[in-house]
Parts: sequence; C-alpha cells; structure tokens
Amino acid sequence: MRRTASGMIRHLILVLYLIIVLYPLLFILNSSFKNNSEVVLHPWGLPEKFKIENYVDAFASSHIGSYFMNSLYVSTTATTAAILLATAIAYAITRMKFPKVSKLVYGILLLSLLISPASLLIPLYIMIKKLGIYNTPFALIVPYTAFSIPLSVFVIAAFLKSIPKELEEAGIMDGLSVYGLLWRIVMPLTLPTLVTVFILNFMGHWNEFIMANLFLSSQDLRTLPVAVVSFMDKFQMNYGALTASVMISAIPVIIVYTVLQRHIIQGVTSGSVKG
Repeated sequence: MRRTASGMIRHLILVLYLIIVLYPLLFILNSSFKNNSEVVLHPWGLPEKFKIENYVDAFASSHIGSYFMNSLYVSTTATTAAILLATAIAYAITRMKFPKVSKLVYGILLLSLLISPASLLIPLYIMIKKLGIYNTPFALIVPYTAFSIPLSVFVIAAFLKSIPKELEEAGIMDGLSVYGLLWRIVMPLTLPTLVTVFILNFMGHWNEFIMANLFLSSQDLRTLPVAVVSFMDKFQMNYGALTASVMISAIPVIIVYTVLQRHIIQGVTSGSVKG
C-alpha cells in the first residue's frame, strides 16, 4: 500500500509539473484563435469561433515568413559554425601533447562561461561597427558563434575523454590524417553529443532578442523575436495575430526538440560514464 501511495504521489507531482510547463503554450495556442474582445473578456475560455485568419494575417500582412527565414538562416549558420569550431577545439584540448597549455585553454573557456553576453553589448557594438558587418546577418552570426563555443567545448570535451585512444591509433595505422580522424572517427562517435549541443545552441539563438534588436536596423533583416515586438505596435495590439505569430516562432523549436529529444538525453549522459 505504501508503494502504491508513494507512486500515486509521484505521478500527481509529475502531472502538476506537466500542467505548469504546458499551460503558457496552451494559453497562447488558445488565444491565437480568438479575436481581441475574447482575449480580453474571456482569456481562459475557448474561442466561440476558431479564427484562422489570425495566422493568415501574421503571414500576409506582417511578413512573418521572411522573418522566419532570417531566424532560420542566422540560427542554423551560427550553430553549425559553433559546433565545428568547438569540436576541433575540444579534440585539440583532449588530445594535445602539452597538458599545461591544454588546461590553460580549457580553464579560459570555462571562465568565459561566467561572463554574461549582456555585459559586453557596448564593446560588441563598437567592434561590429568597426568590422563593417553592422546591419548584416554576420552581425548576429559572429557573436552567436563566439558565445556558443565555451559551453559546446565543455560538453564535447567531456565525451571525447571517454573515447579510447586505440580507435584513433588504428585510424593512424590505416593512414588517416588528423582531419580524417576528426571526420571519420571522432565526429560519428560524438554524434549524440553534437545533436545535443546543436539543439541547445539553436534554441538559444532562435529566441535571442537583445543583440538582434541592437545590431540589425533594417526591417528586412529582422529575426522573429524582434519582429514579434514590432508586430504589437504595427497592429495596435491585435492579440489574436500577435499570439499567432508567437506560435509560429515556437513551432521550429518544438519540432526539433520533439524529434531529437532522445539524442539530448543520450548526449548529456554519454560522457558521464567511462568504459
């Protein structure tokens, strides 16, 4: 009886946690099919008539589709670049023949995790202006990539330490170069970890607002988070269309996480056990 009661309590706690987590998403989804009066007067009620026009307005009138592609391009490019650089750095750190240099580089990367990107906005703005990439996609791709490398290196290096060096020695005997080892042996073995890092970085880049708002002044280059904020002013608080645009911006993250969630768990735990 005690086991049954404790099991019911654990399941009840999980159900309550699930409700708390899903409630904001379900509230926005429900509001995206309402008109303004229903959102204001009956925020928790179901819509009397599902207003699909909100999604049509979001795409046709506010050009959400172009902002969607801007976010997809910037997030995918920055995440891919960060993974490639982080994998090379992590491989060099874990296989470097100079332990002191390796520990120094690793320590610097870990210390950089303590620095908040928001504290560097002014020097970043000045640097981007001097590089001549202000108001271009690279104004976001470069800082996004740089800020993603430390955590990516930390996660990837933890897994690389568990890979037997005998596999690489066998590759060297077969005539593989360093790049061949990295591409044919290391990358396939670290795929679950790389998928995990990709998802975490992609979600962060997709939802980032401050740098996207500061470093891009052209309306055609805006990303989705910035576009949603401007969407409020443009449509004078059209809550239905606003929540529809929020749902559109959340769809890619939901899909990516749902499809690859198994890789996240496997990637997080893969480097924790050796052998």
